[in-house]
Amino acid sequence: MAIRVLLVDDHALVRAGFRAILQAIPNVEVLDEASDGRDALRLVKLHHPDVVLMDVAMTGMNGLEATERIVKEFPRVRVLVLSMHANEEYVLQALRVGAAGYLLKGADTAELDLALKAVTKGETYLSPGVSRQVVDDYVRRIGPGLSSLDQLTPRQREILQLIAEGHSSKEIAHTLDLSIKTVETHRAQLMDRLDIHDVAGLVRFAIRTGLVSAE
Repeated sequence: MAIRVLLVDDHALVRAGFRAILQAIPNVEVLDEASDGRDALRLVKLHHPDVVLMDVAMTGMNGLEATERIVKEFPRVRVLVLSMHANEEYVLQALRVGAAGYLLKGADTAELDLALKAVTKGETYLSPGVSRQVVDDYVRRIGPGLSSLDQLTPRQREILQLIAEGHSSKEIAHTLDLSIKTVETHRAQLMDRLDIHDVAGLVRFAIRTGLVSAE
């Protein structure tokens, strides 16, 4: 049976490139494309794909947040994260939220095929450019406790991303269909939990943890 794939990336040309590559792989079917995390959630609910190819850095709702929600709501759907970054913090965040694999965007067609087959079989796939030893060492170094990002609720992480992207409380309230007072409450709570009390600090934290891109 064909591996049914949902492709998620906020760049149309990147999606077109990956679609062409995927269509050249035998027994792979591209069901649909999404341009952000929220659209991905909607399309997963609609199509129930076997695998979601998920970009990390997207505005509105990034790939890590979308991955966590997909894994919780649709446990049979496997998420293969796509990223340009091989550093251990990005990889660890992806694995923490339930990604089945981490594929670097520089991968060739053969590796993409291998990764899709691996995660479909229930295995965890990491690109060769990502050192498994680096990830293991990082996990041991931070211990079993929660990272700062893990201490935030999904809604707080969502608001943190929007703050880091430069949106005002009014704009965030409109985007998330919340009152401005509720947004301000979440903002105060996440600042308290992170012990960061200015927007510049929140932006630096969001970039460091991969919640937003530095670009």
